[in-house]
Amino acid sequence: MSQPNATGSALGAARVGAEDGYRTCDAAELVGLKPRTIRHYVTRGLLAPARGRRGEYRFSFRDLVLLRTAKGLIDADVSSRRTLAALAKLKETVGALDGKELTAMRIFAEGDNVVVRADDGQWDAETGQGRFAFASPDAGQVREFGDADREKADSTVRFDSDDWYNLGLDLEEAEPARAPAAYRRAIALNPDNADAHVNLGRLFQVRGDLKRAKRHYQRALRAAPAHQLAYYNLGTVFDELDELDTALDYYHQAPNVPDAHYNQARIFEMRGDQLAFARHMREYKVLIRDE
Repeated sequence: MSQPNATGSALGAARVGAEDGYRTCDAAELVGLKPRTIRHYVTRGLLAPARGRRGEYRFSFRDLVLLRTAKGLIDADVSSRRTLAALAKLKETVGALDGKELTAMRIFAEGDNVVVRADDGQWDAETGQGRFAFASPDAGQVREFGDADREKADSTVRFDSDDWYNLGLDLEEAEPARAPAAYRRAIALNPDNADAHVNLGRLFQVRGDLKRAKRHYQRALRAAPAHQLAYYNLGTVFDELDELDTALDYYHQAPNVPDAHYNQARIFEMRGDQLAFARHMREYKVLIRDE
């Protein structure tokens, strides 16, 4: 058996390795929606994800941007029906844009309307009708800050820890070299931001810095003792170090992470424990089937 990707990503999601895209459970935890809601958007044609080698959905970064927008509208008490209609129209209008360009837009609820704001103006997402732009606390757009602008930006743009964390997610796709700095800002503002610790740890692990990776996973667990991805990623650290008993202990505490069962099955197969191997492979297959 070959080992799947050893590290995960934010909000309980495991970053895929050989196959591009995010699984349904990954996308759900990244954006805060239920998996059945995401599948509903697929059924209604809002999303058209690729398929993995087992037939599972694989969502792109652009898909995540749309899903994150949907979550924001739902949180603003926009009905599910109107959220779907607005995003379907938005997809039709800006269908050629990639995820990075979509993040430069602001989509928000204004009374009973869903409004899109971009550099060239703002319009009603459902009707496409232009609207006058007024300054408001919701106004905002993604722009690049050079080093010379950073001090000024820090005094005018009030990102909280979660904002910096979400920026880190976006930067991993757009400008990976800048993502660690965003996660560090998230942690500086909230040392208990477990997801930022997990993602920063994963970036250190990818670079081969297992000591720092382990430190951030442990800090994530101090902040969120039930954080299964932190347990799983710690398991992969000890797996890489060939400390397999310790790795198994951590994998065991991540029962909802499919690859934790896959890796346990691999270890038990190497040790000749066919019963344990078969048990964890069954769990792995159940979890990926239910995605």
